[in-house]
Amino acid sequence: MANNIRGKKVAFLLTNGVEQVELTEPWKAVQEAGGDPALVSPEEGQITAMKGDWEHGESFPVDVTLDQADPNDFDALVLPGGTVNADKMRLEQKGVEFVKAFLEAGKPIAAICHGPWILIEAGAVKGREMTSYASLQTDLKNAGANWVDREVVTDRGLTTSRKPDDLEAFCSKMLEEISEGEHAEA
Repeated sequence: MANNIRGKKVAFLLTNGVEQVELTEPWKAVQEAGGDPALVSPEEGQITAMKGDWEHGESFPVDVTLDQADPNDFDALVLPGGTVNADKMRLEQKGVEFVKAFLEAGKPIAAICHGPWILIEAGAVKGREMTSYASLQTDLKNAGANWVDREVVTDRGLTTSRKPDDLEAFCSKMLEEISEGEHAEA
């Protein structure tokens, strides 16, 4: 991959019910570009992914619990989707605070599908151009985002994408933003 992120630590914030491919493909992209991904979750032990919100997927080990995770230890944040995962995470106050810390530091954030829900709770969407799974467009618009229907959108270090079909474009843009580093006006 063109974007080398060697030595950069990337937090993947998620819980049970994450859309498996929205975790595994960006994770693999980070590893292949030389980055160090870490699964951050409110749960200890393992989380169980879903395939299409209906079928149970694989289980994945949690690297660090949200209680122990320090945003200062990471260079970027990835917010995978999955309806169940995203709905739980937006209600997780420590998760919202974790996201806010990345925003305040201007660190790159990438969210796909239902992942942007927590960005609304973190106050991150007002005045930004964004995309998401189509069912979130009204939520994002009501929170002040300029929602567009494109496979990937980046606005001041915040990369968003619609669905698993867009993963190739999402991963490419996510890596580009991580390689660029912090953004002053995030």
